Amino acid sequence: QVQLVESGGGLVQAGESLRLSCAVSGSIFNIALMSWHRQAPGEQRELLASITSGGSTMYSDSVKGRFTVYRDTAKNTLYLQMNNLKPEDTAVYYCHAFIYPFDYWGQGTQVTVSS
Repeated sequence: QVQLVESGGGLVQAGESLRLSCAVSGSIFNIALMSWHRQAPGEQRELLASITSGGSTMYSDSVKGRFTVYRDTAKNTLYLQMNNLKPEDTAVYYCHAFIYPFDYWGQGTQVTVSS
């Protein structure tokens, strides 16, 4: 049983930073890909950033240059460093892992950015 637990969300003002964490537990012998997504009310879930087992990263245009995804394999934890936050970044943020052949999701953490 694989579990992903996000933490680090909260309420911040525009221009401030937050770091989200995603702790992975269970049978995680081969995590092929991990990623961060977000979903704002009334919107579809959006892929923000991903990192492969080899360390290659990808970012959406909406967060490129402001957000950084990285992982600590020793701690089985994925991070999302978010800088220069904007009100439009307000959403529930989800961690995702692809461990062949299944997809796993965390429960989400709320990020609210006030103007």
